[in-house]
Amino acid sequence: MSPSSSVSALDPNLDSSLNSSLNSSLNNPLSDGSEGGSETQVRKADHLRVCLEEDVQSRRVTNGLERYRFTHACLPELNRDDIDISTTFLGKRVATPLLISSMTGGTEQARLINERLAKAAQRFGLAMGVGSQRVAVESPDLTATFSVRAYAPDALLFANLGAVQLNYDYGVSQCQKAVDALEADALILHLNPLQEAVQSEGDVNFKGLFAKIEELVRVLPVPVVAKEVGNGISAAMARRLMSVGVAAIDVAGAGGTSWARVESERAKDAKQRRLGNTFADWGIPTAECITSIRAMSGSVPLIASGGLRNGLDAAKSLALGADLAGMALPFLQAASQSETALGELCEALIAEIVTVLFCTGCGDLRALRRGGVISQSP
Repeated sequence: MSPSSSVSALDPNLDSSLNSSLNSSLNNPLSDGSEGGSETQVRKADHLRVCLEEDVQSRRVTNGLERYRFTHACLPELNRDDIDISTTFLGKRVATPLLISSMTGGTEQARLINERLAKAAQRFGLAMGVGSQRVAVESPDLTATFSVRAYAPDALLFANLGAVQLNYDYGVSQCQKAVDALEADALILHLNPLQEAVQSEGDVNFKGLFAKIEELVRVLPVPVVAKEVGNGISAAMARRLMSVGVAAIDVAGAGGTSWARVESERAKDAKQRRLGNTFADWGIPTAECITSIRAMSGSVPLIASGGLRNGLDAAKSLALGADLAGMALPFLQAASQSETALGELCEALIAEIVTVLFCTGCGDLRALRRGGVISQSP
């Protein structure tokens, strides 16, 4: 996406003040009245800018889904209009097995994007996560940039904090604040050692976190989800996380946005830039994460994310064993353009998933997982 493309497609049919605000904030992400913003807030603005303006996708590693093909059913014996793609995750029904993956918050631009995303989640029955709420914990006046429940009263919503912050004076209180601010159904703890290692101001003490996560899970009244940020979760790591009470896994595998590359783009010195470039394609491909974790546990609630770009990718992930399919960049790009563009994306993704079920003879998502529906290409 070019630097100007996120601005040029603002929807003329929307309230002019919303488009004016988003247009202004895209050019001045800290236009919330802050004097330059905190270090965390500036970083959040940097992340949005880099993801929208720079090529920070994995280049030498894919999500692995291209190695799988569906078996076409030339006579599906189905009425397409009867196909049901609804599912239940962590006890809550979602009409569509898609998650708007955790992305942003903490700036005026992020508030407007989150508002649009939440409205889409409500309209189309999607689940939604927000970006790390650390910035709002540090600056409570920024909580409104995350608080989207009013726009998505029925959606499955995930609060979000970095697990490593449990080693930097965060505890149950801060996690509960994040959940309460969003009126969230669950809390994501994101796991990002590589990103922190490349980040010039990164927090790199990951020692002892299993015990702290176990303590948090025991006290927090909502389920805890463990999520990587683009480098994947192995079956062995998933097993350990489950053993301390984590309720669900979001694999966030390699093959999509490379946060090592993102941090390289904003690095303050040559060493950090080199680190980001060296490890830009590090990680476990998404498909490998899904299949290995599902082989280890047939019951753990599982989210597939990492390089998913369309409904076919989502359907492959679901057929391989995921319960939800998460995407970030496609939703971010559409939401930065207009509510219309975001609605069109949601409609297209749903149509693509339904078409997969129709052309494989599957009336619902459970049928999509039966043997013979998907296979690995020779």
